[in-house]
Amino acid sequence: MNVTPLEVLTDEVYGKVGTPKRDAMELQLKEDINTFLVGEAIRKMRQAQNLTQEELGERVGVQKAQISRLEKGKSVITLPTISRIFRALGVATASLDLGLSGKVALW
Repeated sequence: MNVTPLEVLTDEVYGKVGTPKRDAMELQLKEDINTFLVGEAIRKMRQAQNLTQEELGERVGVQKAQISRLEKGKSVITLPTISRIFRALGVATASLDLGLSGKVALW
């Protein structure tokens, strides 16, 4: 059996680290992971409050299907939507950490 390391296959398909195609793929992967993690946070908070997706959607002003897509990481979430959802879940304040540039209060 011949086993090829994942890094070799990734280099073959997307190019070496630092090439435009590879950088674009890695950026998209990071965005997808972050979208998934935000969705997981929404789902966990909703379930902790014994809310259905439909009930949360009513609080936020969106359809149940939109909450479902967000929780699964299947939909891009905007800052205004994040704000509405987390406020509906009782999160009083939130900030965005910009590293060396400091933090920005979202609400």
